[in-house]
This record gives sequence, structure tokens and C-alpha cells, in this order.
Amino acid sequence: MFTTTVSPRFGDTDGLGHINNTVLAIWFELGRNPLFRIFNPNLDLSRDHWPLIMAHTEYDFVGELFLPYEVEIRTFIIRIGTKSFTIYHEAWQQGRRCVTGKAVVVHYDFIKKQSTPLPEDKKTLLAEHLFIPEG
Repeated sequence: MFTTTVSPRFGDTDGLGHINNTVLAIWFELGRNPLFRIFNPNLDLSRDHWPLIMAHTEYDFVGELFLPYEVEIRTFIIRIGTKSFTIYHEAWQQGRRCVTGKAVVVHYDFIKKQSTPLPEDKKTLLAEHLFIPEG
């Protein structure tokens, strides 16, 4: 598991005083950076070096998030396939799980415009972060 702590900004709130639902996509993306470094340690975004593409994301809002309390983003792997893997995220605030989410990431060759098999050494590193979420 990887953890990232986020300090909400005033601009992250909505008219009801909650953290806006659109902000979680950005925060969960921050939580994915350590996993991305497994494939590209310097996060070099050139087509020749970046081997991943996002295929799907989803979010479930199970509690409210508020300013000014810090939010802990927890990031895990829940599935490793032949050409893709699934990331699971949780956003926690004040001891409560408030948002969960998943992201499917595909190993991809941007030059050939096609998915490619996950390298075995990368699968091994991803497996170190396997987790089966409750419910």
C-alpha cells in the first residue's frame, strides 16, 4: 500500500462546503504516482518512455470530505492481468473512509498504438501491493 496525504485547499470546496467530487480524480492520480514509478522512475512522459494508458476509472462517494482536514489517499493493487492492472484507492479523513475508487491501467506502446504484455518483473513489483478490499 502507498499513502499520500493531501491538504485540501479552499478552491477544492463546493457550494455546500464539501470537497468537490471532481477533486478526487486529481487526488487519486497523485496516489498512483508511486505505482507509475515502477514503470518509469523519472516519470518521463515522452512517448518513447511512458508505457501506461488509463482505460477506466470509477468512484464511490461513501462519506463527506471537508476543509480544512487532511485527507489520506491509500493506494493498492487489486488485480494484475496479462496486459493491465487495476488500482484501488481509498480517501480517508478523520478516521473515516469517505471515497473509494478504481482505475484500470493498460501497458501500452504509444508508437505502435497497441497494448503490450506487462513485463514479469513489473508484475512482481505490483504484486507487493496486492490487496483485497472489503465489500
